[in-house]
Amino acid sequence: MDLRSRIAELMRPARGELAEFVAIRSVADPRQFPPEECAKAAQWVLDKFAGLGFSDAHLERTPDGSDAVIGSRSGSDPAAPTVLLYAHYDVQPPLDESAWRTPPFELTEADGRWYGRGAADCKGNILAQLLALRALGNDMPLNLKLVVEGSEEQGTGGLEAFVASHPEMLSADTILVCDTGNAAVGHPAATVTLRGMVNVVVTVQAMASELHSGMFGGAAPDALAALILMLASLRDQQGNTTIAGLDNTQRWTGAPYPPEQFRTDVGVLEGVALLGDGSVSDMIWARPAITVLGIDCPPVTGSTAAIVPRAAARLNLRVPPGMAADDAHAALVDHLKAAAPWGVHVAVDLEAIGSPFQAAVGGPAFDALGAAMSEAYGRPMTTLGQGGSIPLCNVFADTYPDAEIILLGVEEPLALIHAPNESVDPGEIRALAESLALFLQRYPAMRG
Repeated sequence: MDLRSRIAELMRPARGELAEFVAIRSVADPRQFPPEECAKAAQWVLDKFAGLGFSDAHLERTPDGSDAVIGSRSGSDPAAPTVLLYAHYDVQPPLDESAWRTPPFELTEADGRWYGRGAADCKGNILAQLLALRALGNDMPLNLKLVVEGSEEQGTGGLEAFVASHPEMLSADTILVCDTGNAAVGHPAATVTLRGMVNVVVTVQAMASELHSGMFGGAAPDALAALILMLASLRDQQGNTTIAGLDNTQRWTGAPYPPEQFRTDVGVLEGVALLGDGSVSDMIWARPAITVLGIDCPPVTGSTAAIVPRAAARLNLRVPPGMAADDAHAALVDHLKAAAPWGVHVAVDLEAIGSPFQAAVGGPAFDALGAAMSEAYGRPMTTLGQGGSIPLCNVFADTYPDAEIILLGVEEPLALIHAPNESVDPGEIRALAESLALFLQRYPAMRG
Protein backbone atom coordinates (compact mmCIF):
# COMPACT_ATOMS: atom_id res chain seq x y z
CA MET A 1 0.00 0.00 0.00
CA ASP A 2 1.45 3.41 -0.95
CA LEU A 3 1.64 6.37 1.43
CA ARG A 4 -1.47 8.06 0.06
CA SER A 5 -3.56 4.94 0.55
CA ARG A 6 -2.17 4.38 4.03
CA ILE A 7 -2.99 7.91 5.10
CA ALA A 8 -6.47 7.70 3.59
CA GLU A 9 -7.02 4.58 5.68
CA LEU A 10 -5.66 6.30 8.78
CA MET A 11 -7.98 9.28 8.27
CA ARG A 12 -11.02 7.17 9.10
CA PRO A 13 -10.42 7.16 12.87
CA ALA A 14 -8.66 10.54 12.80
CA ARG A 15 -11.76 12.60 13.56
CA GLY A 16 -12.36 10.72 16.79
CA GLU A 17 -8.75 11.18 17.81
CA LEU A 18 -8.84 14.92 17.14
CA ALA A 19 -12.17 15.16 19.01
CA GLU A 20 -10.50 13.61 22.05
CA PHE A 21 -7.64 16.12 21.81
CA VAL A 22 -9.87 19.18 21.23
CA ALA A 23 -11.97 18.25 24.27
CA ILE A 24 -8.93 18.98 26.46
CA ARG A 25 -9.27 22.69 27.32
CA SER A 26 -5.55 23.40 27.14
CA VAL A 27 -5.57 27.19 27.51
CA ALA A 28 -2.29 28.06 29.23
CA ASP A 29 -3.80 30.71 31.48
CA PRO A 30 -4.71 29.51 34.98
CA ARG A 31 -6.95 32.55 35.42
CA GLN A 32 -9.29 31.10 32.80
CA PHE A 33 -8.79 27.30 32.86
CA PRO A 34 -7.26 24.93 35.41
CA PRO A 35 -3.61 24.03 34.72
CA GLU A 36 -4.58 20.36 34.88
CA GLU A 37 -6.01 20.75 31.37
CA CYS A 38 -2.59 21.65 29.91
CA ALA A 39 -1.03 18.81 31.89
CA LYS A 40 -3.57 16.43 30.39
CA ALA A 41 -2.84 17.69 26.86
CA ALA A 42 0.92 17.32 27.39
CA GLN A 43 0.46 13.74 28.53
CA TRP A 44 -1.81 13.02 25.55
CA VAL A 45 0.93 14.20 23.17
CA LEU A 46 3.65 12.33 25.05
CA ASP A 47 1.73 9.05 24.96
CA LYS A 48 0.97 9.33 21.23
CA PHE A 49 4.56 9.96 20.17
CA ALA A 50 6.01 7.46 22.66
CA GLY A 51 3.91 4.85 20.87
CA LEU A 52 5.56 5.80 17.57
CA GLY A 53 9.17 5.13 18.46
CA PHE A 54 9.97 8.21 20.56
CA SER A 55 10.85 5.95 23.45
CA ASP A 56 12.62 8.70 25.38
CA ALA A 57 9.69 11.12 25.13
CA HIS A 58 9.36 13.09 28.36
CA LEU A 59 8.21 16.39 29.82
CA GLU A 60 10.61 19.26 30.33
CA ARG A 61 9.56 22.14 32.57
CA THR A 62 10.39 25.46 30.87
CA PRO A 63 11.17 28.75 32.64
CA ASP A 64 7.61 30.08 32.32
CA GLY A 65 6.26 27.03 34.17
CA SER A 66 4.85 25.24 31.12
CA ASP A 67 5.77 21.71 30.10
CA ALA A 68 7.22 20.84 26.69
CA VAL A 69 7.09 17.33 25.27
CA ILE A 70 10.57 16.44 24.02
CA GLY A 71 11.79 13.23 22.45
CA SER A 72 13.85 11.62 19.72
CA ARG A 73 13.74 8.64 17.38
CA SER A 74 16.74 7.19 15.60
CA GLY A 75 16.44 6.14 11.99
CA SER A 76 18.06 3.28 10.13
CA ASP A 77 21.21 5.31 9.40
CA PRO A 78 22.85 7.18 12.32
CA ALA A 79 24.70 9.37 9.82
CA ALA A 80 21.46 10.50 8.18
CA PRO A 81 20.21 14.06 8.72
CA THR A 82 18.11 14.99 11.73
CA VAL A 83 14.70 16.66 11.41
CA LEU A 84 13.05 18.44 14.34
CA LEU A 85 9.24 18.43 14.38
CA TYR A 86 7.68 21.39 16.25
CA ALA A 87 4.10 22.13 17.29
CA HIS A 88 2.22 23.38 20.37
CA TYR A 89 -0.62 21.80 22.32
CA ASP A 90 -1.92 24.95 24.06
CA VAL A 91 -4.78 26.85 22.46
CA GLN A 92 -6.34 30.28 22.50
CA PRO A 93 -9.23 30.86 24.92
CA PRO A 94 -12.64 30.48 23.25
CA LEU A 95 -13.43 34.21 23.75
CA ASP A 96 -17.19 34.87 23.51
CA GLU A 97 -18.70 31.40 23.65
CA SER A 98 -22.06 32.82 22.53
CA ALA A 99 -20.42 33.70 19.20
CA TRP A 100 -19.66 30.03 18.53
CA ARG A 101 -22.11 28.11 16.39
CA THR A 102 -20.88 24.89 17.99
CA PRO A 103 -19.43 24.13 21.45
CA PRO A 104 -15.80 25.34 21.35
CA PHE A 105 -14.31 22.23 22.99
CA GLU A 106 -16.49 19.70 21.21
CA LEU A 107 -15.27 18.80 17.71
CA THR A 108 -18.30 19.22 15.45
CA GLU A 109 -18.57 18.51 11.74
CA ALA A 110 -20.44 21.03 9.58
CA ASP A 111 -20.27 21.80 5.87
CA GLY A 112 -17.32 19.45 5.45
CA ARG A 113 -15.18 21.13 8.12
CA TRP A 114 -14.35 20.15 11.71
CA TYR A 115 -15.08 22.94 14.22
CA GLY A 116 -13.49 23.37 17.63
CA ARG A 117 -10.88 25.43 19.44
CA GLY A 118 -7.45 24.18 18.42
CA ALA A 119 -8.79 22.06 15.56
CA ALA A 120 -6.40 23.93 13.26
CA ASP A 121 -4.11 25.85 15.63
CA CYS A 122 -2.34 23.70 16.49
CA LYS A 123 -3.86 20.32 17.34
CA GLY A 124 -4.68 19.59 13.70
CA ASN A 125 -0.98 19.97 12.91
CA ILE A 126 -0.04 17.50 15.65
CA LEU A 127 -2.55 15.01 14.23
CA ALA A 128 -0.99 15.40 10.77
CA GLN A 129 2.45 14.66 12.23
CA LEU A 130 1.09 11.52 13.93
CA LEU A 131 -0.59 10.32 10.72
CA ALA A 132 2.61 10.84 8.72
CA LEU A 133 4.67 8.82 11.19
CA ARG A 134 2.08 6.04 11.33
CA ALA A 135 2.00 5.84 7.54
CA LEU A 136 5.80 5.52 7.39
CA GLY A 137 5.97 2.90 10.13
CA ASN A 138 9.53 1.61 10.39
CA ASP A 139 10.52 3.14 7.04
CA MET A 140 12.47 6.05 8.57
CA PRO A 141 15.71 6.85 6.71
CA LEU A 142 16.56 9.81 8.96
CA ASN A 143 16.69 10.80 12.62
CA LEU A 144 13.85 12.64 14.30
CA LYS A 145 13.54 15.00 17.22
CA LEU A 146 10.32 16.35 18.65
CA VAL A 147 9.27 19.37 20.66
CA VAL A 148 5.65 20.25 21.41
CA GLU A 149 5.35 23.25 23.70
CA GLY A 150 2.58 24.34 26.02
CA SER A 151 2.58 28.15 26.16
CA GLU A 152 2.97 29.41 22.59
CA GLU A 153 -0.37 31.23 22.61
CA GLN A 154 0.47 33.09 25.83
CA GLY A 155 3.75 34.39 24.40
CA THR A 156 5.54 33.99 27.73
CA GLY A 157 8.71 32.65 26.13
CA GLY A 158 9.13 29.41 28.05
CA LEU A 159 10.44 27.31 25.18
CA GLU A 160 12.50 30.17 23.79
CA ALA A 161 14.42 30.38 27.06
CA PHE A 162 14.69 26.58 27.27
CA VAL A 163 16.21 26.30 23.77
CA ALA A 164 18.77 28.98 24.56
CA SER A 165 19.89 27.14 27.70
CA HIS A 166 19.72 23.59 26.24
CA PRO A 167 20.95 24.04 22.65
CA GLU A 168 22.17 20.48 22.23
CA MET A 169 18.80 18.92 23.01
CA LEU A 170 16.97 20.19 19.91
CA SER A 171 19.78 20.63 17.40
CA ALA A 172 18.82 19.47 13.89
CA ASP A 173 19.63 19.90 10.23
CA THR A 174 16.06 20.89 9.42
CA ILE A 175 13.33 22.28 11.66
CA LEU A 176 9.71 21.89 10.53
CA VAL A 177 7.60 24.45 12.39
CA CYS A 178 4.09 23.07 11.96
CA ASP A 179 2.16 26.14 13.03
CA THR A 180 1.20 28.06 9.88
CA GLY A 181 -0.71 27.04 6.79
CA ASN A 182 -1.71 27.44 3.18
CA ALA A 183 -2.90 30.23 0.92
CA ALA A 184 -6.29 28.54 0.62
CA VAL A 185 -7.74 25.06 1.00
CA GLY A 186 -5.77 22.80 -1.34
CA HIS A 187 -3.15 25.44 -2.19
CA PRO A 188 0.11 24.31 -0.53
CA ALA A 189 2.52 26.89 0.83
CA ALA A 190 5.58 27.37 2.97
CA THR A 191 5.65 30.50 5.09
CA VAL A 192 8.95 32.32 4.57
CA THR A 193 8.46 35.57 6.50
CA LEU A 194 6.90 36.50 9.83
CA ARG A 195 6.20 40.00 11.03
CA GLY A 196 7.53 40.92 14.42
CA MET A 197 5.45 42.86 16.89
CA VAL A 198 5.49 45.62 19.47
CA ASN A 199 2.71 45.85 22.06
CA VAL A 200 2.41 49.03 24.11
CA VAL A 201 -0.10 50.73 26.39
CA VAL A 202 -0.31 54.50 25.91
CA THR A 203 -1.83 56.49 28.77
CA VAL A 204 -2.97 60.11 28.53
CA GLN A 205 -3.53 62.23 31.65
CA ALA A 206 -4.98 65.74 31.34
CA MET A 207 -6.57 66.61 34.71
CA ALA A 208 -6.66 65.45 38.29
CA SER A 209 -10.30 64.31 38.19
CA GLU A 210 -13.50 64.32 36.15
CA LEU A 211 -15.26 67.65 35.63
CA HIS A 212 -18.83 68.52 34.66
CA SER A 213 -18.88 69.03 30.89
CA GLY A 214 -21.53 71.71 31.13
CA MET A 215 -19.60 73.84 33.58
CA PHE A 216 -16.06 73.31 32.26
CA GLY A 217 -16.31 71.85 28.75
CA GLY A 218 -14.67 73.96 26.05
CA ALA A 219 -11.63 75.02 28.06
CA ALA A 220 -10.83 71.98 30.18
CA PRO A 221 -8.57 69.50 28.29
CA ASP A 222 -10.27 66.20 27.48
CA ALA A 223 -7.91 63.22 27.82
CA LEU A 224 -10.08 60.94 25.71
CA ALA A 225 -10.29 63.47 22.89
CA ALA A 226 -6.51 63.86 23.04
CA LEU A 227 -6.06 60.10 22.82
CA ILE A 228 -8.44 59.90 19.85
CA LEU A 229 -6.39 62.53 17.98
CA MET A 230 -3.19 60.64 18.74
CA LEU A 231 -4.61 57.32 17.52
CA ALA A 232 -6.01 58.93 14.38
CA SER A 233 -2.55 60.25 13.51
CA LEU A 234 -1.21 56.68 13.20
CA ARG A 235 -2.94 56.18 9.81
CA ASP A 236 -3.66 58.36 6.79
CA GLN A 237 -6.96 58.58 4.94
CA GLN A 238 -6.16 55.44 2.92
CA GLY A 239 -5.30 53.45 6.02
CA ASN A 240 -1.53 53.44 5.54
CA THR A 241 0.50 53.36 8.75
CA THR A 242 2.14 56.78 9.13
CA ILE A 243 4.63 56.33 11.96
CA ALA A 244 7.66 58.49 11.18
CA GLY A 245 10.80 56.45 10.59
CA LEU A 246 9.04 53.26 9.43
CA ASP A 247 9.21 52.39 5.73
CA ASN A 248 5.71 52.15 4.34
CA THR A 249 6.72 51.45 0.74
CA GLN A 250 8.11 47.90 0.90
CA ARG A 251 6.73 45.39 -1.62
CA TRP A 252 5.94 41.69 -1.29
CA THR A 253 7.72 39.62 -3.95
CA GLY A 254 6.15 36.20 -3.29
CA ALA A 255 2.73 34.84 -4.17
CA PRO A 256 -0.01 37.49 -4.36
CA TYR A 257 -3.13 37.52 -2.22
CA PRO A 258 -6.04 38.38 -4.60
CA PRO A 259 -8.11 41.24 -3.14
CA GLU A 260 -11.47 39.57 -3.77
CA GLN A 261 -10.30 36.39 -2.06
CA PHE A 262 -9.06 38.46 0.86
CA ARG A 263 -12.40 40.28 1.15
CA THR A 264 -14.19 36.94 1.26
CA ASP A 265 -11.71 35.33 3.64
CA VAL A 266 -11.99 38.10 6.24
CA GLY A 267 -15.67 38.96 5.73
CA VAL A 268 -15.32 42.61 4.71
CA LEU A 269 -18.77 44.18 4.45
CA GLU A 270 -20.02 45.40 1.08
CA GLY A 271 -18.93 48.94 0.31
CA VAL A 272 -16.10 48.93 2.88
CA ALA A 273 -12.67 49.58 1.34
CA LEU A 274 -9.50 47.62 1.97
CA LEU A 275 -6.74 49.65 3.58
CA GLY A 276 -3.53 51.02 2.13
CA ASP A 277 -2.10 52.04 -1.22
CA GLY A 278 -0.22 48.75 -1.72
CA SER A 279 -1.45 45.31 -2.69
CA VAL A 280 -3.05 43.09 -0.06
CA SER A 281 0.21 41.12 0.15
CA ASP A 282 2.19 44.33 0.64
CA MET A 283 -0.08 45.50 3.43
CA ILE A 284 -0.22 42.28 5.46
CA TRP A 285 3.25 40.81 4.89
CA ALA A 286 5.71 43.55 3.85
CA ARG A 287 4.67 46.76 5.62
CA PRO A 288 4.21 47.91 9.20
CA ALA A 289 0.65 47.79 10.50
CA ILE A 290 -0.79 49.40 13.62
CA THR A 291 -3.90 48.10 15.38
CA VAL A 292 -5.80 49.54 18.35
CA LEU A 293 -6.50 46.48 20.50
CA GLY A 294 -8.47 48.18 23.25
CA ILE A 295 -9.30 51.47 24.93
CA ASP A 296 -9.84 52.27 28.61
CA CYS A 297 -12.50 54.95 28.83
CA PRO A 298 -16.05 55.28 30.18
CA PRO A 299 -18.45 52.87 28.44
CA VAL A 300 -21.48 54.30 26.68
CA THR A 301 -23.87 52.65 29.12
CA GLY A 302 -23.56 54.46 32.42
CA SER A 303 -21.52 57.37 31.10
CA THR A 304 -22.23 60.81 32.52
CA ALA A 305 -21.81 64.41 31.40
CA ALA A 306 -18.21 64.55 32.54
CA ILE A 307 -14.90 65.40 30.90
CA VAL A 308 -12.57 62.39 30.99
CA PRO A 309 -9.31 63.17 32.84
CA ARG A 310 -7.45 59.98 31.92
CA ALA A 311 -7.64 57.48 29.04
CA ALA A 312 -5.47 54.64 27.76
CA ALA A 313 -5.19 52.41 24.70
CA ARG A 314 -3.41 49.14 23.99
CA LEU A 315 -1.67 49.12 20.60
CA ASN A 316 -0.15 46.37 18.48
CA LEU A 317 2.44 47.25 15.83
CA ARG A 318 3.40 44.53 13.35
CA VAL A 319 6.97 44.85 12.09
CA PRO A 320 7.93 43.27 8.74
CA PRO A 321 11.31 41.77 7.87
CA GLY A 322 13.81 44.48 7.07
CA MET A 323 12.89 46.52 10.16
CA ALA A 324 14.26 46.11 13.68
CA ALA A 325 11.63 45.70 16.37
CA ASP A 326 13.57 47.95 18.78
CA ASP A 327 13.69 50.73 16.18
CA ALA A 328 9.97 50.30 15.49
CA HIS A 329 9.22 50.56 19.20
CA ALA A 330 11.24 53.77 19.51
CA ALA A 331 9.53 55.24 16.44
CA LEU A 332 6.08 54.44 17.83
CA VAL A 333 6.85 56.05 21.19
CA ASP A 334 8.26 59.16 19.52
CA HIS A 335 5.24 59.42 17.23
CA LEU A 336 2.70 59.14 20.05
CA LYS A 337 4.43 61.76 22.17
CA ALA A 338 4.82 64.15 19.23
CA ALA A 339 1.14 63.72 18.29
CA ALA A 340 -0.15 64.47 21.80
CA PRO A 341 -2.09 67.78 21.77
CA TRP A 342 -2.46 70.47 24.41
CA GLY A 343 0.54 69.41 26.47
CA VAL A 344 -1.25 66.40 27.95
CA HIS A 345 0.94 63.99 29.90
CA VAL A 346 1.75 60.81 27.97
CA ALA A 347 3.24 57.53 29.15
CA VAL A 348 3.99 54.64 26.79
CA ASP A 349 4.65 51.32 28.51
CA LEU A 350 6.10 48.38 26.58
CA GLU A 351 4.22 45.10 27.06
CA ALA A 352 5.91 42.81 24.56
CA ILE A 353 8.34 42.93 21.65
CA GLY A 354 9.40 40.36 19.05
CA SER A 355 11.62 40.53 16.00
CA PRO A 356 10.50 39.69 12.45
CA PHE A 357 11.76 36.53 10.79
CA GLN A 358 12.81 35.63 7.26
CA ALA A 359 13.55 32.04 6.31
CA ALA A 360 16.17 31.00 3.79
CA VAL A 361 14.78 29.26 0.70
CA GLY A 362 16.36 27.05 -1.93
CA GLY A 363 18.11 24.61 0.40
CA PRO A 364 17.77 20.84 0.03
CA ALA A 365 15.05 20.57 2.70
CA PHE A 366 13.06 23.42 1.16
CA ASP A 367 13.29 21.79 -2.27
CA ALA A 368 12.37 18.38 -0.86
CA LEU A 369 9.35 19.81 0.89
CA GLY A 370 8.28 21.62 -2.26
CA ALA A 371 8.39 18.37 -4.21
CA ALA A 372 6.50 16.53 -1.46
CA MET A 373 3.75 19.15 -1.20
CA SER A 374 3.36 19.38 -4.94
CA GLU A 375 2.80 15.62 -5.11
CA ALA A 376 0.45 15.52 -2.13
CA TYR A 377 -1.69 18.49 -3.15
CA GLY A 378 -1.47 18.10 -6.91
CA ARG A 379 -0.22 21.66 -7.45
CA PRO A 380 3.07 23.51 -6.87
CA MET A 381 3.99 24.81 -3.44
CA THR A 382 4.06 28.59 -3.19
CA THR A 383 5.56 30.92 -0.58
CA LEU A 384 3.65 33.18 1.80
CA GLY A 385 4.28 35.69 4.51
CA GLN A 386 2.41 35.73 7.77
CA GLY A 387 1.34 38.69 9.83
CA GLY A 388 1.62 36.78 13.08
CA SER A 389 4.77 36.50 15.14
CA ILE A 390 6.53 33.30 16.25
CA PRO A 391 9.50 34.55 18.32
CA LEU A 392 10.76 30.97 18.66
CA CYS A 393 11.79 31.01 14.97
CA ASN A 394 14.35 33.71 15.68
CA VAL A 395 15.65 31.71 18.64
CA PHE A 396 15.97 28.65 16.42
CA ALA A 397 17.78 30.70 13.77
CA ASP A 398 20.21 32.18 16.29
CA THR A 399 20.84 28.89 18.10
CA TYR A 400 21.10 26.67 15.00
CA PRO A 401 22.40 28.98 12.25
CA ASP A 402 23.07 26.10 9.83
CA ALA A 403 19.59 24.56 10.10
CA GLU A 404 16.91 25.04 7.49
CA ILE A 405 13.73 26.36 9.16
CA ILE A 406 10.49 25.75 7.26
CA LEU A 407 7.02 26.82 8.40
CA LEU A 408 3.94 24.92 7.25
CA GLY A 409 0.63 23.62 8.56
CA VAL A 410 -3.09 22.94 8.15
CA GLU A 411 -4.24 26.50 8.80
CA GLU A 412 -5.73 28.64 6.01
CA PRO A 413 -7.96 31.75 5.99
CA LEU A 414 -11.23 29.89 6.53
CA ALA A 415 -9.82 28.25 9.68
CA LEU A 416 -10.48 31.45 11.69
CA ILE A 417 -7.72 30.69 14.16
CA HIS A 418 -7.82 32.82 17.36
CA ALA A 419 -11.49 33.66 16.62
CA PRO A 420 -14.82 32.04 17.45
CA ASN A 421 -15.76 29.14 15.16
CA GLU A 422 -12.21 27.95 14.50
CA SER A 423 -12.24 24.96 12.15
CA VAL A 424 -10.07 22.77 9.98
CA ASP A 425 -10.68 21.20 6.60
CA PRO A 426 -9.93 17.47 7.09
CA GLY A 427 -8.48 17.42 3.58
CA GLU A 428 -5.75 19.76 4.80
CA ILE A 429 -4.82 17.32 7.57
CA ARG A 430 -4.66 14.47 5.08
CA ALA A 431 -2.59 16.43 2.54
CA LEU A 432 -0.18 17.79 5.16
CA ALA A 433 0.28 14.29 6.58
CA GLU A 434 1.11 12.97 3.12
CA SER A 435 3.48 15.89 2.51
CA LEU A 436 5.32 15.23 5.76
CA ALA A 437 5.55 11.50 5.09
CA LEU A 438 6.92 12.03 1.57
CA PHE A 439 9.39 14.61 2.85
CA LEU A 440 10.68 12.40 5.66
CA GLN A 441 10.99 9.47 3.26
CA ARG A 442 12.87 11.30 0.50
CA TYR A 443 14.75 14.17 2.11
CA PRO A 444 17.95 12.22 2.95
CA ALA A 445 18.45 11.17 -0.68
CA MET A 446 17.83 14.72 -1.95
CA ARG A 447 20.23 16.13 0.63
CA GLY A 448 23.01 13.88 -0.60
